[in-house]
Amino acid sequence: MKKAIVARKLGMTQIFSDKGELIPVTVLEAEPNVVVQKKTVEKDGYSSVQVGFGEVKLKTVNKPSKGHFNKANVTPRKALKEFRLDDAASFNVGDEIKADVFAPGDRVDVSGVSKGKGFQGAIKRYGQHRGPMSHGSKYHRGLGSMGSGTTPGRVKKGKHMPGHMGNKNVTIQNLLVVRAEDNVLLLRGPIPGAKGSVVVVKNTVKA
Repeated sequence: MKKAIVARKLGMTQIFSDKGELIPVTVLEAEPNVVVQKKTVEKDGYSSVQVGFGEVKLKTVNKPSKGHFNKANVTPRKALKEFRLDDAASFNVGDEIKADVFAPGDRVDVSGVSKGKGFQGAIKRYGQHRGPMSHGSKYHRGLGSMGSGTTPGRVKKGKHMPGHMGNKNVTIQNLLVVRAEDNVLLLRGPIPGAKGSVVVVKNTVKA
């Protein structure tokens, strides 16, 4: 059965299991997700629900979004996500999805936008080796060979070069749910994103 929820990353801490084992966990605030729109096979060609997470002030929402929320009779939300759940047909607009859809022992995949690290060179970005540091080489943290210059006479696609590092959508798979109660999820290990960022939690595709 497919399960999913939108949550906010609060940070990391550590807890002790019943056996006294120290477990590093990421704390997620999984306040109830409100169903804003319901899609059906008859009308849309597939079955899914669109959920909203995190209330925001009305003045921060543009006119089209206001109409969307007013139609659902739901207060404006910070993030909207669509989930193709197995039991999507059983949900109605205004229903809530809470953290208790998951249980301790479940395995989940978490997707979020990784921390941005600005413009970085190939050594930091891809772990390349630096050049000789002595004997007058004068080439220390450079990019290295860009090709022979004859064939193919261009830089090949995918060449590791300096550029914007981080700030990409990243998914960490097969994380263990340690606790799921009181609108809080505790997941074993780290997840992508900075503190306060919005992430999507789904049951794992790799059990």
